[in-house]
Formats: sequence, C-alpha cells, structure tokens
Amino acid sequence: MTTLLQRPSPSRLARLRTPKWYQLPRWRRLSALLGAGLLLAVMTGEQGNGRDLLYSLRETLTGARLWICLGLGVLLWAVAELGAPARAAARKALTGLPRPRLPRAARPVLVVLGLAVAVLAPLGLSRATNQVLVDWVGIYVLLALGLNVVIGWAGLLDLGFVAFFAIGGYSAAFWTGHLPVKPPFELNPFLVIPVAMLTCLLAGVLLGGPTLRLRGDYLAIVTLGFHEIIYLVAKNAEGFTHGSNGAFGIPHFSVELGPVSYRWKLDPVDYWWLLLGLIVLAVLVLRRLQHSKVGRTWAAIREDEIAAAAHGVDTVKYKLMAFAIGASTSGAAGVVYASKVGFVNPENFPLLYSVLVLAYVIFGGMGSLPGVLLGAGLLAWLPHALKDVVDQKDRFMYLGALLVVMMIYRPQGLIPAGGKRVGGGAR
Repeated sequence: MTTLLQRPSPSRLARLRTPKWYQLPRWRRLSALLGAGLLLAVMTGEQGNGRDLLYSLRETLTGARLWICLGLGVLLWAVAELGAPARAAARKALTGLPRPRLPRAARPVLVVLGLAVAVLAPLGLSRATNQVLVDWVGIYVLLALGLNVVIGWAGLLDLGFVAFFAIGGYSAAFWTGHLPVKPPFELNPFLVIPVAMLTCLLAGVLLGGPTLRLRGDYLAIVTLGFHEIIYLVAKNAEGFTHGSNGAFGIPHFSVELGPVSYRWKLDPVDYWWLLLGLIVLAVLVLRRLQHSKVGRTWAAIREDEIAAAAHGVDTVKYKLMAFAIGASTSGAAGVVYASKVGFVNPENFPLLYSVLVLAYVIFGGMGSLPGVLLGAGLLAWLPHALKDVVDQKDRFMYLGALLVVMMIYRPQGLIPAGGKRVGGGAR
C-alpha cells in the first residue's frame, strides 16, 4: 500500500528548490522599476477633473508619457544589470586605496566660505526667493536643530514639537501687548526672544516631567496630544488668544542704542541675516553641548536606556534636559516668525509642520549637525524649486517619494552622525 507521505524524488526536490523565473532578483528589480515608472507617469500626468472622475487616469495611461516613463525604468534596469561587471571591477581597483580626508586646517576655511555665501547670496536673489529663505529654510533649520537634540541625541520621539513654535509666536504677541491679556510691561521683540526661550523651556519641563518615563510610541502619542492641547487652547481661548482670528499688529524687530536706530521692515533679507545669526549661535552652543558630559549621557540613553540607568545615570533628568533645550530653540523661531509676518493664529501651527520637521531631521541624518542643516535646508527649499514644474497640490507627493527612496538606499541620512549607532534614533 502506497503511503500518502512518500518522500519526493530528487528530481522533484530540485524542481521545487529552483526558483521560478519571476522570482529571480533581476526580474524583481525590473518589476520594481516598471512600477516606479508607472507611479512617475501618474504623478506627472494630468490633474483630475471633478466632472469626469477617470479623466486623469485615462489621459495618463493612454498617452505617450506612460511609455516614456516605462522606457526610462527599463533603461535604468538595463544599465544596472549590464554595468554590474564594470562596477565590480571598479570596486576591486579602488579597494585598498586611502580614503580622501579633508585636512583639519581646511575645515574652518570651508565654514567661513559657507557663511560668506549664506550672508551675501540673498543680495543677488529676488524678493520672492528671499521670502522662501526666511519663511521656510531659515525657520525650519532652526526648528530642526532643536528637534535633533530631542530625537537625534536623546532618542525621544516627539511628534508635537511645533507646539513650542506656537508658544514662541504667542509669547511675542503677549509681550508686545497684542493679546487681550496685557503684560506687566511691553518688550522689544529682541528682548522677547530670551523670554520666549525660557517660556518654552518651562513648557518642555512641564510636559516632560510626568511623561518622560514613557518610551517610544507612548511618548509620541503624549507629545501629539500636547500639540493638540496647545492648538485647541489657541483656537478656543478667545479671551486670551483672540481665538481663530489670532493676534495682529506684532511689531517688527528694532534696535535703539543711543544714536544707532534701525528698524526691520518687510525686506526679508534683514530677517534672513537675523535667522542666520541665531542658527550660527545655536550650532555653536549645541556643538559644545554634544561633546560635553551631557551630550555623552544623551548618547548612552539613546543607545540603551536600561544599561545607562543600571550605571547610575538619572535618565529622567537628562531626558528632561534634552526636551527643554530642544523646545527653547523652537521658541526663538516662533518669535522671529511672528515678528516677521506681523500676526499669529492657530492655523500657522498645524500638526503637519511637526511631521515635516521630523522628516527633515531624519533625511539629513539624526544626531548630525551638518546633516540636519543640509537636510532641512534642501527639503524646505524643494517646494519652491518645484513651483514652476509641479502643481502646488502635488509637491508633497514628490517630497514623500524622495523620503521613501532615501530610506531605502540611505537610511542613515545624507550626513550620518559620527561613531557607531547601536540602536539608531528613537525607539
């Protein structure tokens, strides 16, 4: 009697173990590139039509654009497959060669040249371009530097970071006397910056005190709730914040020192230089902090909080410091933004901005100051760079596609942080 559990013959085992043609890596790569070509055709195709729901797909899938995008995918696949032997030979030839390193003496020269370009470049740009430099690049770089302390150095996942940005903006409105509740005395916007930083620092302590014993997703949900609390208070507390109407008439920055008198106006170049000075100051302070005992303690907590606590580190105290220091830079950005635009309202601080700042930090390289500066600058500039070729409604789609590609091929970011990262960012 033949048993039902007969062992397959060797030839059948060989056939079972041999992958089908569509399971081979090269054909899987081709399928992925064809899918990417199809996605590119849809992204760059016709916009939708409310009277014809299938108009966009029909025009995209029947035109020449689809075949061009698919052909581009096939071309990339062919180059990757046929160029593999050449790449292997090049890697073999380059193996053992010394890696080029920038001389230590040349680094300050490059920093000075970069600062000179940053200072002088706006003089040759249009007013609209300088407006983007201030409202997006400068503000978001400052926000990203603060969030990098929280998520990149201490490993705390904060999804409500823009709440501190809102606190800074409303602090500017309060201390300049443009809220229903009047301050004990009015301050120049320059003097509001340290006050707003202190306010955000205290807000970070109040938020972090009862919540920083949480980790990972739980901490992210709490910070998300904190953002919603700030947003709803700003929107509904009309007797304190003017509610949805917001606060108008916030004065621009001014300097009055004896015979020296200068007032910032609507020229964005002045605000760009102000933001550049704040960014340079923040980088200098944070760099010293990164290489101090506090910075090394944050790194230990990020890599393994349990091991750090077992070695006597007060993890709650140092996480609270990271939360408070990161929040303070966001407060300074809020004051500059409020003074520049002249008003604040709750819609200036949506949750989307917290997600964008987090994406900028990850894209540049968590824990890396040069990476955060480069990543935030590039991605904040990207929507402006696409304004002539991409519809406004589609710009975030390109940003998302760029982030997906980046996370696949370079998950450590553009400029990774130095040293070995065992645990990687926030857990």
